[in-house]
Amino acid sequence: MDTLPQSILFCCDHNSVRSPMAEGIAKKLFGTDVYLQSVGVKGDLDIDGFAISVCQELEVELSRHRSRSFDEMENWGDDLSSFDLIVALSPASQRRAQELTRHSHLEVEYWPILDPTGLGESRDARLVSYRQARDQIVERLKTRWGDGTGTN
Repeated sequence: MDTLPQSILFCCDHNSVRSPMAEGIAKKLFGTDVYLQSVGVKGDLDIDGFAISVCQELEVELSRHRSRSFDEMENWGDDLSSFDLIVALSPASQRRAQELTRHSHLEVEYWPILDPTGLGESRDARLVSYRQARDQIVERLKTRWGDGTGTN
């Protein structure tokens, strides 16, 4: 198990499903031990209602999340170099993060997390897909940095 970095930026395509779930779950697991943020290649979608629902099952609150893009993040004065690690949850976000960090020593790590959007015909089937994505994120976080109980 690795030592928890001081700061992690999670990124995905729209910052509306996978990266906010990762940010919220990591905050629940690790609390204030680490600075956590999330961003998307685009910030054009609101937080996904299914993502909110499946995270509420773990007592992770996402309803106040506001989606933002890499460009918006930079415009608001957040500097990518202030993060110790970028975790990309989609191929497009991995490419964008690598582009933005090509002149720095910032590590970009790719976690292939299922994109649940558009999967499943019924509400229940869609929730199953979102839970799969959520559970993949939980598993990756715990495998990499422990369960946040201070035993890592």
